[in-house]
Amino acid sequence: MPLPSFLRGRMAYPALSVLLLAPCYWQPRIQAGDLGSHIYNSWLAQLVESGHAPGLVVTAQTTNVLFDLLLSGLFRLFGPAAAQRIAVSLAVLVFIWGAFAFTAAVSGRRPWNLLPALAMLAYGWVFHMGFFNFYVALGLSFWAMALVWNPKPWRVGAAVAILALAWLAHALPVAWCLCLLAYLAAARRLPAKVRPFLTLGALLLATALRVAAMRLLGGSWHALQIVSITGADQLGVFDVKYIVPPVALLLLWGGLLAHLIRRQGASQVFAGIPFQLFVISAGGILILPSSVLIPGFLHTLVYINQRMSLAVGVSLCALLASARPPAFERYAMLVLACVFFTFLYRDEIVLNRFEDRMTEVVAGLQPGQRVVSLVDLPDVRVNALTHMIDRVCVGRCYSFANYEPSTRQFRVRAIADNPIVVREHSDSWDLQTGSYRVKPADLPIYAVDLDASGKVVVRSLKAGSLCGGTHWKALPDLVPAS
Repeated sequence: MPLPSFLRGRMAYPALSVLLLAPCYWQPRIQAGDLGSHIYNSWLAQLVESGHAPGLVVTAQTTNVLFDLLLSGLFRLFGPAAAQRIAVSLAVLVFIWGAFAFTAAVSGRRPWNLLPALAMLAYGWVFHMGFFNFYVALGLSFWAMALVWNPKPWRVGAAVAILALAWLAHALPVAWCLCLLAYLAAARRLPAKVRPFLTLGALLLATALRVAAMRLLGGSWHALQIVSITGADQLGVFDVKYIVPPVALLLLWGGLLAHLIRRQGASQVFAGIPFQLFVISAGGILILPSSVLIPGFLHTLVYINQRMSLAVGVSLCALLASARPPAFERYAMLVLACVFFTFLYRDEIVLNRFEDRMTEVVAGLQPGQRVVSLVDLPDVRVNALTHMIDRVCVGRCYSFANYEPSTRQFRVRAIADNPIVVREHSDSWDLQTGSYRVKPADLPIYAVDLDASGKVVVRSLKAGSLCGGTHWKALPDLVPAS
């Protein structure tokens, strides 16, 4: 099926970029988990710099900081709302077109038929968790791998510079990228029949790393990591209705793999470097720990397999991009994307309306009060309410349970007891889970909650009382109850 002339023209990329950014602008706010915490800590950084945040400091660090620096700079120029829109839009473009460039480099063709799949992955679980430092680092890593796939001195130099920038965002994708590039360099020097042994060696090395991490870093591993080995789980964002998109995507990917095998032959596909890179990435997710405690941090690096499944999903797209599916399968991918983004649009309407209500009740408090949120969403992969109070509090109040300053993973850190945020990460966790017992030093402190009728209210917490919490079933089902 020939490409439309539009996709062969120069305006394809800017025009499609506008379309791909629609989910960043279709609601009053971007609902993306940790984004609320990121913008809140950008505000705290300004308070620290102006001397209005006793007990908090802003530290210099070499990783897990790029998105925060970008957000803070935009905050100062344009305010918090515009800063979020611009920073997230840039992150999405870096990721999607980086993934597209990598997929094109591997397959030798521009994979327009897989752009809907890349868009769904881009707005999946990692995006909605708000892990934007990781997200940007992964997008930059794809750009670096696209450059090095056909290496020339200037391309390698550009890739090195990009990876240095990616490290500033997050170290994990850079480590993954360097491992794959090392494998690529070694595999290209070996006959095709020997490469499976190199793949096996890479998986054995991952097993050795797992043993070391479990012993030295207190890592954790669970069998359910197998769910993440294709990347389709990225489409499982919120509640049970999100089972549909991952299953449908796996079926479409399976069809593409069948077409690829018929076109190239099973032996050529499975002996090829793109397939081996996918196997190594998927095997790493299954073998390596899902969390580790990095020295110097007070909180474990968690969700490693769920994060890296995003990389695996793009790697699988790169493998499948050489397939030539019939037209109806291309249209099926577009239909699936429409279904997925319809789910997101409906759910984000509900979340934005709740944030409106939360903002309204918090606005009734005197400025500078300590506030926590006791409302959560049960049975969802991404609890979109956890950090909603952080964004609501920007310029108004203090989100007392905010986790960033107590973990030492971020640039704003609590070094002493203070009136703004808890110093100990265990207290932050207990506040978020409703198991915290209020201390006299915390007073006054207020909680956003739901009353018996479901109305959003603010109540004053008493010393010695257990915070508790309220489960709220808010998101619409796939088929509304009669």
